Amino acid sequence: MSHAAGRCRRLFLLLALAAVLGPAPAMAQIYHWVDDQGADHYGMGRESVPEPYRSGARLLPDDSAPGARGTQSGTSTIPFTPGAPIVVEVRLNGLGPARLVLDTGAERTVVSPATMARLGIAAPRVGRAQLQGVTGAVLVDVVRLDSIELGGVTVGPMPVAVHDARLRVAEGLLGQDVLSAFAVSIDAAAGVVTLTPRAPGR
Repeated sequence: MSHAAGRCRRLFLLLALAAVLGPAPAMAQIYHWVDDQGADHYGMGRESVPEPYRSGARLLPDDSAPGARGTQSGTSTIPFTPGAPIVVEVRLNGLGPARLVLDTGAERTVVSPATMARLGIAAPRVGRAQLQGVTGAVLVDVVRLDSIELGGVTVGPMPVAVHDARLRVAEGLLGQDVLSAFAVSIDAAAGVVTLTPRAPGR
């Protein structure tokens, strides 16, 4: 495994263990509420809503759960250099492309703040996560993206972490929260990744 790929894996494992994010199913439970000053707030999980506003909090629609929706254009093949990180191009909220490292062992997707700014995406923050790295712990924002498009399949809405992983080859990391919409086949000898969209609900 290359240094960059190993670093990606470590970042994802730490992110997956961050208590503020919780297990994968909870990530889809995003609530919206309005405070006494009329300001909008978003939180992950009903417990994130302050008690005075809990009764009026609204769970975002059922389609906020991660999953495939929209047009499925069929199987996509992505070439890569064996031994190097697998980099794919995605569109975020319909904008892009953005280059992310594909990691089938990772649970969550991470996008750099510079990429969010480059694409002009001002996504609502829904929480924070603590990321432990070699230089210590850092808090990262978790935002709600309306969509992530890859290989003709649109996934979302869904929360992603915003953090600069300092990757030379990409602008972030692509995890199973997106890849679960596909059957992923990696042919290391041929240097090809095959992404086949799964039927919605599977």
